[in-house]
Amino acid sequence: MMFPLRLGKWAKVLYLLSLTSPVVESKIDRKSIVQQYNIKLSQSNPYSPVQVGNGNFAFGVDITGLQTFLPHNTLSSWGWHNQSLPTTPNQTLPSDYTGVDWWTHDRLVNYAQPNPEQKDISQWMIANPHRINLGRVGLWFGGIAGGNVTEDLLAGKEQVLELWEGVIKSTFFINGEKVVVTTVASPETDTIAVDISSSLVRTAGLGAFFDFPYATGKNKFDAPFVGLFNATSNHSTTDEYRNKGATITHVLDATTYTADIAWEGYARLSRLHRNEHKYILAASQRSETLSFTVTYAPWVANVSYTAESVKQKSQSWWADYWSTGAFVSLPSANNASANELQRRTILSQYLLAVNGAGKDPPQESGLVNNGWYGKFHLEMVFWHLAHWMFWEKWDLYDRSIGVYERFLPSSFERAEKQGYEGARLGKMSDPSGRSAPGEINSLLIWQQPHPMYFAEMEYRSFPTEKTLEKWDEVLTGVADFMASYAFWNSTTNQYDLGPPMYPVSENTNPNETINPTFELAYWRFGLDVASKWQARQNKSTPESWVHVRDNLAPFPIEENAYVTYEGIPNMWTTPEYTEDHPGLLGIYGWLPPDTRVNMTIFNNTITKVHETWNFPFSYGWDFPLLAITEARRGDAERAVSQLLDVNNAFDEVGMPEGGTRVPTPYFPSSAGLLLAVGMMCGGWDGYKGPVWPSHWDVECEGFTRAM
Repeated sequence: MMFPLRLGKWAKVLYLLSLTSPVVESKIDRKSIVQQYNIKLSQSNPYSPVQVGNGNFAFGVDITGLQTFLPHNTLSSWGWHNQSLPTTPNQTLPSDYTGVDWWTHDRLVNYAQPNPEQKDISQWMIANPHRINLGRVGLWFGGIAGGNVTEDLLAGKEQVLELWEGVIKSTFFINGEKVVVTTVASPETDTIAVDISSSLVRTAGLGAFFDFPYATGKNKFDAPFVGLFNATSNHSTTDEYRNKGATITHVLDATTYTADIAWEGYARLSRLHRNEHKYILAASQRSETLSFTVTYAPWVANVSYTAESVKQKSQSWWADYWSTGAFVSLPSANNASANELQRRTILSQYLLAVNGAGKDPPQESGLVNNGWYGKFHLEMVFWHLAHWMFWEKWDLYDRSIGVYERFLPSSFERAEKQGYEGARLGKMSDPSGRSAPGEINSLLIWQQPHPMYFAEMEYRSFPTEKTLEKWDEVLTGVADFMASYAFWNSTTNQYDLGPPMYPVSENTNPNETINPTFELAYWRFGLDVASKWQARQNKSTPESWVHVRDNLAPFPIEENAYVTYEGIPNMWTTPEYTEDHPGLLGIYGWLPPDTRVNMTIFNNTITKVHETWNFPFSYGWDFPLLAITEARRGDAERAVSQLLDVNNAFDEVGMPEGGTRVPTPYFPSSAGLLLAVGMMCGGWDGYKGPVWPSHWDVECEGFTRAM
């Protein structure tokens, strides 16, 4: 086995300044491994489209390489929409919303929760803004089969996603004629480039259509498809033509954006019907190829890309992506488990570059569909972004980690309104930093120390003044809140967390939840990092941080095992407590060892989790959490088995299945898997790694060591 390679300190500093991925002297034949897992399909999948994209923009396709038969989504980081405000008296504006007061340690605290007396404006604030589908692009069959072509009429269907190049090639036959469609996305702009090659382009008018849906925000989950294509009267499209191109402007209420279409050779774009928002692009009868690009933007783009130039940029970007940063080679040739884990690892790397590398942290379904109205969750930022650090993909990590600095003003405002010091991070967020009303949204706290984890990992790789300055205001604000939030219990002479609050598992009574195990450990960890940050800058550490850190309540124990929170009744025999995230295990594995962790009690806790947990109800990051816990305990076999657990399913295109709880895909599963693999390769303080089953011949390159 190989130990992870390391970059020198100054090489890393230069990298951070240039925001390029570190070059690794690779001994692994990365290209052959990546290409081994090219996606090959023969039919469409409604919930798991093959995608091209760049992290801020993604385009999902059916078996034709476009959105011909299935209206898969075209989503972006900037495409958001607000419904019309309610007209109910005293509930017409967000400023009318009052929230709900809860008793919190003998005082009333106002929380952003749905107010029963303000149902309309409460729901409006939950659902708005919501992410929109920018448009549908599909094949237009002209006069073929009377225009009534279905997927069943296609023969010889073959689709290949070339992972190393980021290119989809789709081939099929209709009426005995071959059709080849090539689809690719720009790494720089929200552009797709398409080549359609067939004699039917010349003889039967085979072309492309562009359709623009309305958005309503009525559904918490819009899956698998987003938008209404039959609500034609609620929005408008206008068009402006130029030589070999046109700009279509789409207006939905107060949201306006454009689709710039550019084509090569002689072709014509025309609106299908006056009252619809659908356009047809067809080539002349002299050509058997139709090549075009579509660029979506919140303004008039005025761009001119050729399909070939977009393809070349995509190929260059993806080759660089695979060639830089960390990589792992698992013994896939003669080991079915290793082969499946390698497949999941490669496909997750592709899918997260497409869906989880934008200017904002991703929503849990990335850019595939809409979950929670398209909003992202701040408590999930760790599970979405931490893997980039361990895989030395700092340029992609840095795209969205600035969310903490951007959200500071709203976080300070939230804390002040509730009578706390510092900055209280929200939960279910839109790009403005406003957290959607909700009981869990307003009472969850485990998102608060995330910035400390990110900052400390970043400083370990880039120990510079620039890193200290980057995180100083964020850590100070969050630590001030964390110290202010902890309640001094004069009876026990300790600081309590809660109530009211929800722990990681979100399945307890918030008015009874006090001193949850994981949150106690994470609070202590966060305040410790914040204190180190002050010392590194020769600043004094606030006394309140130190006093809270050193006097937090002890971990609650029942039956010689740690439990979710202090006083939880019959945890190990009550089904509702053993069927959600086993977050308490995060105190050893996810987090570096805390001096308060008793390993005998912790090992008893692991045993009880395995004996009692309803794992078919688990999903997402639960299995990666178990894997990194087992890895840190030295049980590599069990760590691998957790990642490949039957309840932790990944489908044929590599998308993590949502299970019984949420629609497919659920990308914290993918990011969590990469985090676990990264830690198993790179090791952690006190253990160099890698840690894999002894009979596995594993090669690891370039991984960052964990804390």
